[in-house]
Amino acid sequence: MVLLLFAFLSGLVTIFAPCIWPLLPIILSSTTSGGKYKPLGVTLGLMTSFTLLTLSISYIVKIIPFDPDSLRIFAVIIIGFLGFTLLIPQLSQILEGYVSRISGKAGGNKNRSGFVGGYITGFSLGIVWSPCAGPILATIATLAATQAVSANVVLVTVIYVIGVGIPLFLFAVLGQRIFSKSKSLSPYTGRIQQAFGLIMILTAIAIGTGYDRTLQTKLLDVFPSYSNFLYSLESNQAVKKQLDSLKGQRGAVLNLGKAPEFIGITHWLNSEPLTLAQLKGKVVLVDFWTYTCINCIRTLPYVTGWYEKYKDKGFIVIGIHTPEFEFEKKTTNVEKAIKEYNIHYPVGQDNDYATWKAYNNQYWPAKYLIDVQGNLRLTHFGEGQYEETEKAIQELLKEAGQTTGSSYVPLQEQTPQGRLTPETYLGTARIDRFASPESIQNGAHVYTSPRDIPEDNIAFTGTWDGSPEYSISGNNASLSLRFIGNKVFLVMMPRDEKSEVKVYLDGKLISGENAGADVRNGLVQFSTNDFKERLYDLVHLKNDGQYHLLKLEFVTPGTKLFAFTFG
Repeated sequence: MVLLLFAFLSGLVTIFAPCIWPLLPIILSSTTSGGKYKPLGVTLGLMTSFTLLTLSISYIVKIIPFDPDSLRIFAVIIIGFLGFTLLIPQLSQILEGYVSRISGKAGGNKNRSGFVGGYITGFSLGIVWSPCAGPILATIATLAATQAVSANVVLVTVIYVIGVGIPLFLFAVLGQRIFSKSKSLSPYTGRIQQAFGLIMILTAIAIGTGYDRTLQTKLLDVFPSYSNFLYSLESNQAVKKQLDSLKGQRGAVLNLGKAPEFIGITHWLNSEPLTLAQLKGKVVLVDFWTYTCINCIRTLPYVTGWYEKYKDKGFIVIGIHTPEFEFEKKTTNVEKAIKEYNIHYPVGQDNDYATWKAYNNQYWPAKYLIDVQGNLRLTHFGEGQYEETEKAIQELLKEAGQTTGSSYVPLQEQTPQGRLTPETYLGTARIDRFASPESIQNGAHVYTSPRDIPEDNIAFTGTWDGSPEYSISGNNASLSLRFIGNKVFLVMMPRDEKSEVKVYLDGKLISGENAGADVRNGLVQFSTNDFKERLYDLVHLKNDGQYHLLKLEFVTPGTKLFAFTFG
């Protein structure tokens, strides 16, 4: 009920979201003609198509392979055509005749035909509308994309869409009454309809060219308060707990069947080769991690703390190091990371993703808790839920006859609670939100920076040599990133210890308490005493909840950049 309430409230406040504003003129224009049921048709059409596509598009594409963008093209054609019907009255009359037949009522019943026409308009809008997604809608989209839709996910989506529909319906009804009841506007109704027709045509062109997304981003830049409000509304602990439950991250210890065996491990560190069968009789926590992942790094104090606390009671942690980047496959790099983070439990290098695939894993970090019989009893993906995980460890140890107590490892959780810029990859295979006017490409190319960089976007300037996994700075290279978060980390590898990278924050060379641990006097500190391919700590900010502009200037060429992460 908590999640349903907040889903409804989140949908309700969407009317104030910059991302819905480009649709409002279309909704308003569609009510200037047609019967009194047309606003209801527009609203229900939008609700229907958005719900169906959000929940089922991944299933449909799997059954019938097609390009989902074709739906967007279909919507553009419908919206553009409806705009022409308003612009050209004779075309409108022809359309109304066809709609009347579709409605099944002879004589073109205006209310019935108005509802059908409105429904067609709304259905088209639902195809192209991308709401400003907070944690609730983001969870729904993720579950739908991974084909993990359940009855609860459908219910939350429907409640969210009902919240969206109520203010949209009231807006459409109000617009209709203004145009139908206002004596001052009635003489100009025809001209107003034509003006709105032109707006619909221009909107269709914007959607067809993708400019609608750019416009939404610019509106969010101008009005960032909505996004901050939405995230603060949805980020309370009660909602987070329910979202975790929706994703299957439950605190209760279940029985999920036999755990898969460790396979394809290229090297074992801190241990001789191990199998899960050898560990029968112990409670086992399998931790998938990689040493440059900031989310993994933040969980390691808990994982190492659990190991030290319960290792003498029949508990063991098996770290499965599955690399995200090619350089993370180097055993010497992993050994240094193990030493740096005080890891004393066995770690297996899963360089070929064999164990990762055996567990059907998709996340860094990911934890799988296994009982003494080799049964998988709990899974958790990402950060957080540390007390729930430790409680489950205690329960399984008690099942095995051990006494554990009920206290928890005394650590302060470092998981960020506010909005963060998503992890941002810099290789050509996975880079997105790229704002330079030129398309990112493999090989050496010259890039330019746009006048304005949208939120969460990145831009290159100068020469960059792109490859699928990373980009290498060339002559006069710089990088700009508009981000939100308290901390900024960058996985990179300098050419040598003399490489120079200057760090600017909001136009000024970074200094003082805003500089990360690896930055001194505005320069990133590289050292040959450490492995060079690692996560560098660049920015530390106080929790102001605002977007900032980070610029990196590469004085010397040859630095490889892999990915940004945020905290």
